[in-house]
Amino acid sequence: MSMFCYQCQEAAKGTGCTIKGVCGKKEELSAKFDLMLFAVRGISVITTAIRKSKGIVKDESAINFYVVDALFSSITNANFDDEQILVRVKRGFDLRNQLLQQAKELNVVLPTLDELTWVNDETQYEEKAKTVGVLREANEDVRSLKELTIYGLKGLAAYVVHAMNLGYDDITLHEFIQRAISDTTVGLLDADGLTALVLETGENGVKGMALLDKANTQRYGNPEVTTVNIGTRNNPAILISGHDLADMEELLEQTKGTGVDVYTHSEMLPANYYPAFKKYSHFVGNYGNAWWKQREEFESFNGPILFTTNCIVPPTSKSTYLNRLFTTGSTGYPGAKHLVAGPDGKKDFSEVIELAKKCPAPTEIEHGSIVGGFAHDQVFKLADKIVEAVKSGAIKQFVVMAGCDGRMKSREMYTDYANNLPKDQVILTAGCAKYRYNKLPLGDIGGIPRVLDAGQCNDSYSLALIALKLKEVFELSDINDLPITYNIAWYEQKAVIVLLALLSLGVKNIHIGPTLPAFLSPNVTNVLVNNFGLGGPIVD
Repeated sequence: MSMFCYQCQEAAKGTGCTIKGVCGKKEELSAKFDLMLFAVRGISVITTAIRKSKGIVKDESAINFYVVDALFSSITNANFDDEQILVRVKRGFDLRNQLLQQAKELNVVLPTLDELTWVNDETQYEEKAKTVGVLREANEDVRSLKELTIYGLKGLAAYVVHAMNLGYDDITLHEFIQRAISDTTVGLLDADGLTALVLETGENGVKGMALLDKANTQRYGNPEVTTVNIGTRNNPAILISGHDLADMEELLEQTKGTGVDVYTHSEMLPANYYPAFKKYSHFVGNYGNAWWKQREEFESFNGPILFTTNCIVPPTSKSTYLNRLFTTGSTGYPGAKHLVAGPDGKKDFSEVIELAKKCPAPTEIEHGSIVGGFAHDQVFKLADKIVEAVKSGAIKQFVVMAGCDGRMKSREMYTDYANNLPKDQVILTAGCAKYRYNKLPLGDIGGIPRVLDAGQCNDSYSLALIALKLKEVFELSDINDLPITYNIAWYEQKAVIVLLALLSLGVKNIHIGPTLPAFLSPNVTNVLVNNFGLGGPIVD
């Protein structure tokens, strides 16, 4: 077996990709990711041991950022650039060796592990990668619990990186991430201990999403109910995709007065809801749909595309937009120009802007508008109206349909489900799963739209806060007594941390789909089913 990866919903045959990733990842790149995470495990074991000994980790900020950036860059569809990942691999081993020296100077006793003892020999990378991947753990159930934790940590790391980019950080999150990685590496936890670690990962997921929510709202204001244009204007334009609002702000600042419009794509749609961005007259709306339709939509957009995070779909040999594709942050793709911050921490988007000026205006693919901006602050302002609608029977049920969209035809069931919902039910959504139903004419209930879009996948935090607020208002002792159904779609690891966060809050009977994760072994699945009522998607 040349590779093995089963971290996303599209795992080949529902079990794992073994030759080439369905996402487009090749075995050589998969091997580099395995080596990078091998280095991350070594780093995390040492930093955790130093902290337990009450020692000080030197260059802690740089080490903390390396770990979360490495985890983030290994998320499905984030980075396809072999050279970038190889740089991270080498950097990881350099940091590990520095930490080994620190531990020696502090007389910190370390376990005997391959992650700590293997000599960094670049000539052996190819062979070594074969021994350090997911299948290094032979026990299926132990592997399942460990990988469930690791994939949750990848999602958490993404949110931490976004917050750090806005100047917000929490050292306890870094300490937990590294301790959790250490615990899955050292191998002292039994099944019960690993299960507890999974739930602790969810607790820290809530904490990480709260940190990012604070960063976003204090910098840009609380999202407002907003009508977003989905048509086009006749100006050259830049399409910005992904999740990073710091990049969004810099791009808008640098495009002021240039005659270049800016459109959001996919998960960047919720940027339209923030008050701080509404002052830019050249910020004109959203273009396209969920990430998986980007090949045809990038062709028709005509101008440059900036990826701030996942989800990249590799262009085909017939695609003409690769020379218009730019990446930044944890993302990368061979042939695309990668933009990095300068010594002042700022990014220079002048090359993107100059290219835009030479390109035709976007070809309109749809017209009209969609409404969003129903994050927790906005919904709290509507609380009295919502509560009255529930008490009067106008609203009988809320359905949380958050998470990811994806390419499988079976995901049409979410559109069908939304279309067939009784008229007295309201959808609460966040993440790109909304593109399955946010343009349907579902109407409203007494002025309350039947699709309440809270924002990006990390804004699932808003959905949790809304549920907790309703629990308080209705004076319930159990969050599961609320009239809320959870029918959540997933694709990658940020959806995993959202799931673990909900479980940590005590939410039960969550339905996820379109398929259950391949990394859940039958026994671990049974634990989740028996203890939390986890189930497959609701399709009727």
